[in-house]
Amino acid sequence: MKWTTGLMAGLGLVLSACAQEQGHEENAQAQAFIEYMATEHNFNRDELTLLMREAKRKDSILRAIKRPAEKAKPWYEYRKIFLTSSRISGGVDFWDKNSEALKAAQEKYGVPPEMIVAIIGVETRYGGNTGNYRVIDALSTLAFNYPRRAKFFTKELENYLLLTRDEKIDPTTLKGSYAGAMGFGQFMPSSYRHYAVDFNGDGHIDIWTDTEDAIGSVANYFAEHGWRPKEPIAVITEPRPNADMTVVNDDLKPKWTVGQLEEKGFPTTAQVTKDMPANVFSLETDNGKQYWIGLNNFYVITRYNHSRLYAMAVYELGQEIIKARGGRS
Repeated sequence: MKWTTGLMAGLGLVLSACAQEQGHEENAQAQAFIEYMATEHNFNRDELTLLMREAKRKDSILRAIKRPAEKAKPWYEYRKIFLTSSRISGGVDFWDKNSEALKAAQEKYGVPPEMIVAIIGVETRYGGNTGNYRVIDALSTLAFNYPRRAKFFTKELENYLLLTRDEKIDPTTLKGSYAGAMGFGQFMPSSYRHYAVDFNGDGHIDIWTDTEDAIGSVANYFAEHGWRPKEPIAVITEPRPNADMTVVNDDLKPKWTVGQLEEKGFPTTAQVTKDMPANVFSLETDNGKQYWIGLNNFYVITRYNHSRLYAMAVYELGQEIIKARGGRS
């Protein structure tokens, strides 16, 4: 099915049903976007005008993205969201059903299965909750009605239309989060175009229903962001009484080495070498503060979501899934 044919057919079915909702065809930013896409990427102006009419402004999306951020949760509350028995057992089931693809991804990209499984578990409960908004609505609403991040979402909308044209997908059909994140691993369109892979070799990249492509894509994302095979992710440390506490939580990106942190009062007996890039961070537990040394691979996890709590949730969920599987490969 050609992109144009699918688009025209999809629009014909839904235009009348959505007539009561506001489209973007009269929006000045949308009109400029249409001109840009026609000039820069050879899209048909009339088809894009029709698409912008169909792409609905959703106030629920604007409310969701403007909603004040949740009060920052301490680690002991945050981890309870993701380290649940259902998410652990779901990870075991997902791993068992996709063991061959996970093994192949590890062989090709060097990323262990538990990290791939944990990312998909944290992001979408193993594909159970990939989002209910049409991606075209989410991205157009935020591109043309949310000035604070209009540049970012306009670029994502551009990438979305390019990927749907490349993959011959009707752009009105795909669903995702209110921010336009898609599939098992919740890739934004730019991430899809840069990191998603056709892991099963069927000629299409499908991160929505094809677990093989989803697994390979997450692994490739990690590899492209500098994952180092067989290296540890994080190791616990007990600060000495004279430790330099000013370096705790100073940056997501490793600014030090394990050796330098040891000199600053943060020793470790784990299997790490003194030249490994590292930083030190703290977590609030039920029993007080806990200190960890985050290594390169911990930083790579934060490239998926720029949060230490997120990265630790992924790491610990992966470890719990391994335990629940009883060491099976």
